[in-house]
Amino acid sequence: MHLTDFLDFEAIRVGLPGGNKRKLLQMLGQMAGTRLELEPDAIIETVAERERLGSTGFGNGVAIPHGKVDGLKRIYAMVARLSEPLDYKAIDGQPVDLVFLLLSPPEAGAEHLKALAAVSRVVRHGPTLEKLRGARSRDAFAAVLMGADERDAA
Repeated sequence: MHLTDFLDFEAIRVGLPGGNKRKLLQMLGQMAGTRLELEPDAIIETVAERERLGSTGFGNGVAIPHGKVDGLKRIYAMVARLSEPLDYKAIDGQPVDLVFLLLSPPEAGAEHLKALAAVSRVVRHGPTLEKLRGARSRDAFAAVLMGADERDAA
């Protein structure tokens, strides 16, 4: 599975205001709910519930909030680069400025894990992170992600 299989390229946000973790998750939930025509509160609660189990701050300034949402028909992801890094209680203690929201249908056990692995492969690559942080537009950001996906497919 590759990131491009489930990433909503139209929902990429560059320079999204972060504020704090709670506000960020609410903003992402609202955006995803609108894009997916689902109740944003259900998305927000699902992601917040997962965060209560432990931070999804992956390290290196990246967070991957995720959860399984009733009514969702397919795996879905959106990504944002924040205008200012925020304290996300990440595993390495570093502030977060790249956020990948990953949502899956409740029955997508193995597929959800494969999608998480696809995101993880992209964000473990230091040069890709540098390029994402330097991308000035949504199109440039998308091009970096597509290039990273192609690199991982090779």
